Amino acid sequence: MPTESMNVNELTSEEILRNLDTIKENINKACSKTGRDPKEVTICAVSKLKPVEDIRVAMTSGQQLFGENYVQELVSKYEILGNSAEWHMIGHLQKNKVKYIIDKVSLIHSVDSISLAEQINKEAGKYDIIMDVLLEVNIAGEESKWGFTADETEDAAREIGALPHIRVCGLMTSAPYTEDAETNRIHFRNLKNLFDKLKEDHYPGVEPAILSMGMTGDYVVAVEEGSTMVRVGTGIFGERDYSHK
Repeated sequence: MPTESMNVNELTSEEILRNLDTIKENINKACSKTGRDPKEVTICAVSKLKPVEDIRVAMTSGQQLFGENYVQELVSKYEILGNSAEWHMIGHLQKNKVKYIIDKVSLIHSVDSISLAEQINKEAGKYDIIMDVLLEVNIAGEESKWGFTADETEDAAREIGALPHIRVCGLMTSAPYTEDAETNRIHFRNLKNLFDKLKEDHYPGVEPAILSMGMTGDYVVAVEEGSTMVRVGTGIFGERDYSHK
């Protein structure tokens, strides 16, 4: 697991900072095009399989929010940086690993089952906290992806929102990998419609404010379709070396 150094594909500090500036510029343009305020869109810098040095570089530009996919890696980075950064769990989360991150993250993006939500509720109860979560929606219906179907999402939100130590703050999706971001526009639009419907439902414990969609290859289209949080890793930190995983 990463501590201070790993990965042969490292970018320079200057490249990381330049990439962050580019992401911000692209978000500004997408917001301008659609009449949105860029302040409505938050960048979650995906730092999985990247060293702590890269996170520190990004922090020098004011980037405070980082998303991790693997529990052990998140914990090891937290041990170094602690609360100097804000941490989100964005990857698939196993129930038996919730206890390791419940006191370290401010948001879990990847709640994909009622049983996982119940485990999060149980662990959050031990700290007497309310854990903010997003429901992961498999909006494109891909067999390889985790998440609730579009038809399941409202009922899941109502049931999970009723848990005393959880607050459902919105929805997340990982759209299909594509060479043409435009092909994901329909999926982003569909999730935005579902998000808006969830706002109208007014279920207890469900306070939809975050729509987490869009990654390095399609975040501009996602912002144009209403995303409030983009998860960008490669576009900031460069390609990952998965031989370490």
